Amino acid sequence: MSAPPKKRLGVVLANLGTPDAPTASAVRRFLREFLSDSRVIEVPKPVWWLILNAFILPFRPKRVARLYQSIWETNGNSPMRRILLEQSVKLQEQLDAAVPSADIRVVPAMTYGNPSLASALDGLMAEGVDQIIVLPLFPQFSATSTAPVYDAVARWQFGRRNLPSMVIIKDYFQHPVYIAALAASIQGHRLKHGTSEKLLFSFHGIPQPYADKGDPYPERCHETARQVAAALNLPDDAWLCSFQSRFGFQEWVKPYTDASLESWGQQGVKSVQVLCPAFSADCLETLEEIAEENKEIFLHAGGKEYAYIPALNVRPDHIAMMTALVRPHLEAFLAN
Repeated sequence: MSAPPKKRLGVVLANLGTPDAPTASAVRRFLREFLSDSRVIEVPKPVWWLILNAFILPFRPKRVARLYQSIWETNGNSPMRRILLEQSVKLQEQLDAAVPSADIRVVPAMTYGNPSLASALDGLMAEGVDQIIVLPLFPQFSATSTAPVYDAVARWQFGRRNLPSMVIIKDYFQHPVYIAALAASIQGHRLKHGTSEKLLFSFHGIPQPYADKGDPYPERCHETARQVAAALNLPDDAWLCSFQSRFGFQEWVKPYTDASLESWGQQGVKSVQVLCPAFSADCLETLEEIAEENKEIFLHAGGKEYAYIPALNVRPDHIAMMTALVRPHLEAFLAN
């Protein structure tokens, strides 16, 4: 008698998104989709439509495209998309070994751009998968980053007659395997390059009014940094949690990364190492803004040594963390 077929389960790895090419037209398409999301920009729609179409989209894409060109890879892909594809392959390998009783499909997806969440979910359903786990690769939940994944899933579900069982993992800002992976990445860098005077945990920022309205993101960022610093036994004066990537003119969550680095340089701090724990994959904000632009700020202010510690990307301990997050849900699906 032949064994019964394995149960088919799906895992969607979701990141924010990237343009399809480092061109002004591709960046304009991406920015239009991204900046039209009311989760990202909380301005009355008629007002924001005018600002976006009259002042941002006609001019900003050219400048942003030049920045993308500086990091675009020779294989014709953006670092974020290439890393997400590799993460999906490596997670597939780990889950095949960890849960051999299931037929698991791991697929990549982007909230904005390609491959889209809708296409990823359509593909899983077409393969007969009706139990799906969505893992947004945003360690610290924010209504500006993680919540749009929930929204995209809800839009995809609307009007469908047959819906899968679905779990969305909210975040993992203090998961012990995530904290250990961050600490190990810092230790590994310091074993190779030495220890700096200061360690800066730089997280992507959000506007201060969003935090005032209840977005838990800043507190989650501070807790991540605190736990990593504790794992490394760092004294309080050896590290700082800051926020980068401001956009527009309103106040954002402080302290600001660029201002902190400038202040340190002016105060006589000679060496800094910077980690960006909110980014699960290196991208424009880490490879250009942090590794290059903020380096110049620190050195110009008087600093001497500056190093960016790469994102966790496809490190084995990062993939192991993803396995630890999704495996209990997979096993729960199998038990039903």
